[in-house]
Amino acid sequence: MPAELSPADALGLRTALENARKSYSEGGVPIGAAIVYRDGEGGEQPRVIGQGHNQRIQEASPILHGETAALKDAGRLKAEVYRKSTMYTTLSPCSMCSGAILLYKIPRLVIGENVNFMGDEDLLRSRGVDVIVMDDAECKELMRRFISEKPEEWYEDIGEIPPSRQQ
Repeated sequence: MPAELSPADALGLRTALENARKSYSEGGVPIGAAIVYRDGEGGEQPRVIGQGHNQRIQEASPILHGETAALKDAGRLKAEVYRKSTMYTTLSPCSMCSGAILLYKIPRLVIGENVNFMGDEDLLRSRGVDVIVMDDAECKELMRRFISEKPEEWYEDIGEIPPSRQQ
């Protein structure tokens, strides 16, 4: 991870990456996410309030992506908590996960990488979300490895038909 990360950003991205590694070790899509809350008034230390990883393969669930798993882990929270939080994800978020970020008005998103998949970053920016892409080498390599090992599962995860099955 780049040295210029703030302590809160280092915590968030590190937690997301740990979750991505866990998913990969379970045979799943290696995408992890974390939500870090910071009250913004200097009194409270940043803390992870939700974390998770893509479990679409493990749980046979089309909606348990890293970001939605982190939201599920966070549980019921008051709106003001989300509005003082940052979502961290190892990969640019898909439309479903971008929608969840917008729904809960999470104002800031830190993405590990967007080379292997470019999600709805422009939509998020257009709606006022501060989107930061870290271009993290480990995030890129983990996804590249998974896509080369399990291309069918990857295309299934992003709702696409693999080139091998297109006519």
